[in-house]
Amino acid sequence: MLAAQPRGGRTIRALNSTLNVERFFAGVSRANERVLLLDFDGTLAPFDPDPRRVRLYPGVARLLDDIMAAPGNRVVIVSGRRLDDLTPALDLARPVEVWGAHGWQRRTPQGELVDFEPAAVTCERLDEAEEKARVLQEWGARIERKPASVAVHWRGLAPRVAEAIRESLIEAWLGYSQSRDLELTDFEAGLELRALGRNKGSVVTDVLAESGPGTVAAYLGDDTTDEDAFGAIEGRGLGILVRPLARRTRAGAWLRPPTEVRAFLAKWRACSSGART
Repeated sequence: MLAAQPRGGRTIRALNSTLNVERFFAGVSRANERVLLLDFDGTLAPFDPDPRRVRLYPGVARLLDDIMAAPGNRVVIVSGRRLDDLTPALDLARPVEVWGAHGWQRRTPQGELVDFEPAAVTCERLDEAEEKARVLQEWGARIERKPASVAVHWRGLAPRVAEAIRESLIEAWLGYSQSRDLELTDFEAGLELRALGRNKGSVVTDVLAESGPGTVAAYLGDDTTDEDAFGAIEGRGLGILVRPLARRTRAGAWLRPPTEVRAFLAKWRACSSGART
């Protein structure tokens, strides 16, 4: 249940009675180490039927570069996209840590690449599922194969067509979604058949395991796929839902994009640089 409504001048809307926004940012100011984990599509950038056209919201690149320039800040981009698809959309002056394909790919700021691979039998099932989904391209669906999943997108299509694609896909993938190594998940304007074993929550767990005691952390995300991350950061940092309208979530706070996201990043920048806010 949504607990708190916004008050004038607040950067974040609290979704439960335990969150004290000013206390959180005071912790950001005091911390020697800070981790800011950020989803991309819908959080830092707008949606578009053609993902190749998507770029960061105006002003976000400058804010992220400034945050990364401050000592003690670690910025991590976490996306369902493959790294090859995500990299062109990031227009940052500084090298940034990026996790792609829901945590199955990682690129460090130094350019080191790490790939996690599902079992061979799981990859075979995904190949089969991808082939079965190809027929939906005739209806306008976009098929995206990732290292550990197959996603079908219908953004921009008529609601009736989108619903027909969704129903056909659920039927075609029923056997795969009931297997022990795959799960079927909804995301914004699509369905994805994903290998179990890693997700955005895995990224949060791995990143925080590399961080020292007393680290202040936040995760910003908009989609149902970000709920794993909100769960992983619970009790260790702040999960923040980014959407025009709030929904049931494990996140502790809520921001509307893009203005309130920019305000949050500006506040984080000011607190971590020692400026008065």
